[in-house]
Amino acid sequence: MDARTAQSSASPFASEREADSTPPLARALEMLYAHRGNPSGELARLLTDDPRNVSAHCLRAALIVQSDDVAARAIVAASVAAILALRPDEHDRANRHARAAHAWLAGDAVLALERYGAIVVDWPHDFVALTVAHALDFRLGRRRMLRDRVARVLPAWHASMPGYAGVLAMYAFGLEENGRYRRAERFARRALALDPRHPAAIHTTAHVMEMQGRAREGLAFLDATETSWSDGTGFAIHLAWHRALFQLDSDDTASALATYDTKIATTQAPSMSALADASALLWRLQLRGIDVAARWRVLADRWALQALDGTRPFYPVHAMMAFAAAGDAGPAARLLGGLRAAYPSARACLPPEEALAQPLCEALLAFARSDYAACVELLTKVRDFADRCGGSVAQCDIVHLTLTEAALRARRSTLARALVAERAARKPMSRLNGLLRQRAWRMMPAPA
Repeated sequence: MDARTAQSSASPFASEREADSTPPLARALEMLYAHRGNPSGELARLLTDDPRNVSAHCLRAALIVQSDDVAARAIVAASVAAILALRPDEHDRANRHARAAHAWLAGDAVLALERYGAIVVDWPHDFVALTVAHALDFRLGRRRMLRDRVARVLPAWHASMPGYAGVLAMYAFGLEENGRYRRAERFARRALALDPRHPAAIHTTAHVMEMQGRAREGLAFLDATETSWSDGTGFAIHLAWHRALFQLDSDDTASALATYDTKIATTQAPSMSALADASALLWRLQLRGIDVAARWRVLADRWALQALDGTRPFYPVHAMMAFAAAGDAGPAARLLGGLRAAYPSARACLPPEEALAQPLCEALLAFARSDYAACVELLTKVRDFADRCGGSVAQCDIVHLTLTEAALRARRSTLARALVAERAARKPMSRLNGLLRQRAWRMMPAPA
């Protein structure tokens, strides 16, 4: 297959003639491959001129499902309706894209994943379906499939095909999330050899360094690649957050705070993912005893403007960090009440992210009011599946960090030492873990 045919094959659904005749579609696909630019803007212009362009509708719906943008549900519904009208055959690939997006519209992310994943099996070069399935695997905590779904199609791809660097970056991230750090870095570096500016490959490399405690190397790597990820990509805020994690792991809280102020808090009209990064960083700074009260006030006001109903639990949990830390009792109570109403079933019947949301929010509130014993009690019950919080392993570490700090402050010396030993075994090079170990071993055992 030559590169021109590969472009058509990786594009969802369209004939080669259609792809060649719609440069905005080709540009949108190139932006998706490279994780930079604004593909949605290209598609909006294209669909204004050509509202019957099936490929553009499929890609527009996929981008919204991938980003889990519940505020854009009406746009997905319009594209789904257009595709089904133009391609009524249920075996047609575009029709199958529409039905996958429709499942997401109906609130069934598991069915959406099943349908996008089935498209990938039948059309392994469908980069769009693969990208959405990869995102849904991540959000649903399907860590093994985050790796294995890409492994299934990898033999069908090669370096001359558009999007190959993106496929390698997805596979590298799946490897990293499954603890295969050396292999993950090797595939991420292969992606960077093809596209030295690929932000997803840079992101995975940073993750590997974070998980291995290579903070100094991670800072140097992000500094060297900053021009590739800091502008025009969806990774700018998140990789600034990774930089701050390296700074915290180096016990450089001043630099981490400066990163927050200059790279994260200054974002205009932030997305919920950017607000989540902001909450996660301020919470880590608060755990270190840094006074960030004024920043919490501003962030809580930003979260209060968000429509959290219907969003995945990952976002309400990060909103709760801000409400709890800022002392916003009203928004915190409403948010917790909403979680209780949305997930009333027995915890054992819920997916991990949903089962974790309510006790984690209650634990955050307990920590904020200095009830560290209650925080420990709540988190101890859910820590066994805390790595399924709806984010990456690095993001889910906020649960373990909070439990460790609460155990230290509650003077639960035996538990604190066990938790710190666990952290140090995973990341023996981490300076932060070294500091936690010193604190734990200085503690006198609590009186019987």
